[in-house]
Amino acid sequence: MATTRGYADSGLVVENVHSGSIAVVDTAGRLLWQAGDPHYPTFTRSALKPFQALPFILSDGPARFALTRDELALLCASHSGEERHLAGVRSILDKIGLDPGHLECGCATPLYYEAVGKPAPQDRSWTPLHHNCSGKHSGFLAWCRLHGAPTQGYVEPGHPLQQAIRSTLADTAGMPEDAMATGIDGCSAPNYAMPLSRLAHLYARLAQGNRDEALGGAMGQLFDAMTARPDLVSGEERTDLHWMTAGGGDWVAKIGADAVQAIGVRSAGIGIAIKISDGNSRALHPAVFGVLDQLGMLDDARRAQLERYRQPPIRNARGVAAGDIRTLFTLQPAG
Repeated sequence: MATTRGYADSGLVVENVHSGSIAVVDTAGRLLWQAGDPHYPTFTRSALKPFQALPFILSDGPARFALTRDELALLCASHSGEERHLAGVRSILDKIGLDPGHLECGCATPLYYEAVGKPAPQDRSWTPLHHNCSGKHSGFLAWCRLHGAPTQGYVEPGHPLQQAIRSTLADTAGMPEDAMATGIDGCSAPNYAMPLSRLAHLYARLAQGNRDEALGGAMGQLFDAMTARPDLVSGEERTDLHWMTAGGGDWVAKIGADAVQAIGVRSAGIGIAIKISDGNSRALHPAVFGVLDQLGMLDDARRAQLERYRQPPIRNARGVAAGDIRTLFTLQPAG
C-alpha cells in the first residue's frame, strides 16, 4: 500500500508505503492466494470475537437464556455505542440477571463519533456499556452464569471461561494451545496470535455456517446473526457494516484493532485474512477492496457500493484532496 501526494511541479510523489500480508484459504485450510507472508504471526484482536463466543454457543447458552439472533450478533460485535447497541447489551445483561457494573471491559468513548466525523460530547461520562466490546463481555458473563463460574475476574487467563475459549479456539483453528501466543486485548480479555492463514481458515469455516462438518450448528448461529445484523456487529459508517451489506448475506466480516481484517465468503468457500504491518487502518480498507476485486468478488453493483475504499483521498483541513491511498500488491497463487 502507498500514500501519494500531488505537487504542482512534480506530479504524484509516493510519500508513505505500508507493507502487509494476505492469506486466502479454502474450507480445508489450503492456501490458495497470498501476498507478503501468508503465515505471518498475527494477534487476532477483535476478529476473534465470534470464536470467543463459541464456547457459549456450544453450551446451548442462547436457548438457555432466550437470547435473540440480534443479541447473538452483539456477542460478536465491535459496536459503535449507538442506542440500538446499548439497548441490546442491556437486554442480554437483564436476561442473565446482571448489570453493567459487572462488565470488566473498562470505559471508552463510543466509536460512533469518530466513524461519523463528529466530536464526542465533552459533558458526557462513559460507562463500560459504551465500550465497543461490551457485547462480547456480556456473552462472557452469560457463559459464567450458565456454568456457575465466578463473574468476577472472568477476563483473567486462568478463569474457567478463558480456559474454555483457549481450548475451543485451538481445536477450531487446528493448532496446539501452546502454539498460540497470549496477549491482553484493549478490553482486558486474553487475545491470541496465530498465523494469518489460520485466521483465514477460521473465517472460511465460519462462512460455511451450518455446512461446517464439525461445528455446523454453532457456526450457523454465528454466521446467521452476523450477516443478518451487520449494523449491530459494527455501526453507522463503519467498514464491517459496508463489507457485509455489499456481500448480501454471503460475506461475513470482522475487523480487529491495529489493521487486522478477516472475511469469509460462503459462495466461494474461502476465508481471507489481512494484516497491515504498521497497524495503520487507513491502508487496510483499500487493501480489503483490492483483495475482493482481484478475487473477482466485485460486480458493478458491489464496486459502486464500496467505491469509497478503492482509492480514498487524503484531505487537508479545508477538505481539499492533497493525495490518496492506493494498492500496489498483486495476489499470487500459492505454491
